[in-house]
Amino acid sequence: MTSGPLHAAGIVLGGLLAVAAAIGVGRFVYTPILPFMEASLGLTKAQGGVIASANYLGYLLGAFAAAKPALPGGRRVWLLATLAVSAATTGIMGFSSSMTAFMGLRFIGGFASAFVLIFASAVVMDRLVAARRSGLSTLHFAGVGCGIAASAVLVSGLAAVGYDWRTFWLASGAISLLALGATASLLRNDAQTAPPATEGQDSRIDRRLIALIASYGLVGFGYIITATFIATLVRTSPEIRHIEPVIWLVVGLSAAPSVPLWIWIGQRWGNDRSLALACLVEAVGVAMSVLSTSTLAVIVSAALLGGTFVGITAIGLVHARHLSSGDPRRSIALMTAAFGAGQIIGPTFAGYAYAIGDSFLVPSLVAAAALMVAAGLAANTRIQHRPTA
Repeated sequence: MTSGPLHAAGIVLGGLLAVAAAIGVGRFVYTPILPFMEASLGLTKAQGGVIASANYLGYLLGAFAAAKPALPGGRRVWLLATLAVSAATTGIMGFSSSMTAFMGLRFIGGFASAFVLIFASAVVMDRLVAARRSGLSTLHFAGVGCGIAASAVLVSGLAAVGYDWRTFWLASGAISLLALGATASLLRNDAQTAPPATEGQDSRIDRRLIALIASYGLVGFGYIITATFIATLVRTSPEIRHIEPVIWLVVGLSAAPSVPLWIWIGQRWGNDRSLALACLVEAVGVAMSVLSTSTLAVIVSAALLGGTFVGITAIGLVHARHLSSGDPRRSIALMTAAFGAGQIIGPTFAGYAYAIGDSFLVPSLVAAAALMVAAGLAANTRIQHRPTA
């Protein structure tokens, strides 16, 4: 096995493309497409929230399933198979019209995306450790931001030339299939990177890990309302409707470089403080999205959202691994499940709250409060030594 810089870069790129396709596109392309679906199909905000929550329910259950130690087959096989499912369900959304079909496809896509995130992270981390490049192990999380940015450009570009929401889904599925091919090529079979043995290792859960998991769940709830409805919020506000084509792109472009930024802060201040600070910054962004209708305020809100939630995802999973022992899939899956639970509640809560108050103000402020509580929990998960990310 080659352990040089090019080999390590290929591992990171393979993981980045997998995460970009399954999470950045497969999960989050729904946000810029949703306003077009509402306009064409007459979907209500509550229905849009329920469809989103179906995806996150699948994500939650997928996280639990991916954590099972007795799954047959190799990690690479599971990664590629579920990435294919994610791409297929994304594209098939373009052939659907009913709530039942939308919910079913988004549920299956969410289930698959959890597998992709967990197995991509495990494969990338293990292979980089074997290649003695473990310091690069979090860079593949930048795929979330890259996928969001790509989906924003794709949807706004197709919309500008007159295509409809069905084409948006079909094109998103197509680029996800391209990412699948590239991932398969970059992450080839490697007999020297077998999963680490877990027999005889301590299976107890550190109390700090429990606090971190709770914090992560609150983050899932806190960010997802804005992440799901920000494009809809912009479209329904006459003062800022003109920025709809770029608002999701701002989120993606802010997310892509956020991982190294928050990792850098974690290396200097500790992962606990990095997480707490990111949660507080995100709370400000979420609150700003509904407290002002000025163009600048909403763009800054989108930048703060994008600049924090992917970084929180990355640094949170790294911190969880430092607080646990055994197969990294276990702590990654527990964190992913908590995150998924928060994501299930958020969109449905926001959709129905909008139906009552005709505004995203209350649900967004509740989300900001949840992020502040998450910051407090994260601040109490300190490790005495400061392991590098």
